Amino acid sequence: MTSSTTPRRLVRRADFVACSKGRRVATAAFVLQERRRGDDLPPRFGFTVTKKTGGAVERNRMRRRLKEAVRLGAAPCAAPGSDYVLVLNRNALDRPFDTLMTDLADALRRASVPRPPRHPAGAPS
Repeated sequence: MTSSTTPRRLVRRADFVACSKGRRVATAAFVLQERRRGDDLPPRFGFTVTKKTGGAVERNRMRRRLKEAVRLGAAPCAAPGSDYVLVLNRNALDRPFDTLMTDLADALRRASVPRPPRHPAGAPS
């Protein structure tokens, strides 16, 4: 993380789009999307809440809760050189905060586990 406790943020649309094409890990309150940048810079986080999840007040409350969870608990689990986007759903509003923190840590750990190599269709295994 950076020298302060505030994690770095994703701000460019291109970074959000690139994350949407990366690895996904679903939890009860959000979907974590991860993209490896290929550098050793600190991880960056972005947050997305669609309008169909509720009004502006509820969407902002969901976003604030997840931002705080990232600020408090993402440092030990987030991989350097990665971008993460959290796509929030309605459960993020009512989920207990400690459970939200556990979900975040678990999703970050699951995203960092290497995937087994894919075999092309028709190739011998």
